[in-house]
Amino acid sequence: MRTTAPRRRVRGTVAGVSLAAALLASTVTGCDDGGSSPRGERGAQSRPRWNTAPTSVAAVGDSITRGFDACSVLADCPEVSWATGTDPTVRSLAARLIGEAEAPSRSWNLAVTGSRMADLPGQLAQAATYRPDLVTVMVGSNDACRPTASSMTPVEQFRADFERALRELRAASPTSQVYVSSVPDLQRLWEQGKDSPMVRQVWKLGICQSMLAEPLAATTGATARREQVRARVVEYNEVLREVCAKDELCRYDGGAVFQYPFAADQLSRWDWFHPGRDGQARLAELAHRQVTAAEPPR
Repeated sequence: MRTTAPRRRVRGTVAGVSLAAALLASTVTGCDDGGSSPRGERGAQSRPRWNTAPTSVAAVGDSITRGFDACSVLADCPEVSWATGTDPTVRSLAARLIGEAEAPSRSWNLAVTGSRMADLPGQLAQAATYRPDLVTVMVGSNDACRPTASSMTPVEQFRADFERALRELRAASPTSQVYVSSVPDLQRLWEQGKDSPMVRQVWKLGICQSMLAEPLAATTGATARREQVRARVVEYNEVLREVCAKDELCRYDGGAVFQYPFAADQLSRWDWFHPGRDGQARLAELAHRQVTAAEPPR
């Protein structure tokens, strides 16, 4: 009696466990098979997807996005801006995405000539008030273009300002996508203009002295200074890539602008440093290709 009763209980317990396990397995399989469970659907829907056809654009950044020196010397020319301009020879990103007729009423150029990364939080806060589908960001050149190489923005400060800017944008406008352009290769721009006497005179007015001071100097110190500036730009671009990658609605250009081989005829005829009309058109083309791609650049 004492031996059989416990055996029946054990067999009953094992049978109960087996049945429970079978039911559990069936339930788990049913949840996983085909992704048909409500929880699976909610999870899929909660992941934001990049919209390749945004219908409103806000642009923030610096002199490049303002079209500085593209139309006249030492002056903004936003109508040729790669991001939101209305010049048909440029075909800005906004014009390509929205159409030339609709773009002026559905795009906003909030960039300010001379801006640095520290100014980005304020610009993005302004952009958020429009609730745009897309915000374009092109900033960082002025963090490297300082009176001296030693006064360039420290990389960690650059990172902290960019992280704060994106964090505050996301809080104010959660669904706005962000397209981030890499910082141009400033050393390549120096190479394009250094041999022109007229250009060298314009550069003396104070344009990017960390890179452009003593443009013909080939001393060890001058060469090291230019290399230092270029290295800092590379570091800035790595920060842009890393920080943007943490936001599912942020897309970095993969270094497209940094790698673009700007030729002299694509630069301002006054300073051979800022993009001219043709250079602005190339920036618009690069941005449109990246924004409308199904997948981000690798």
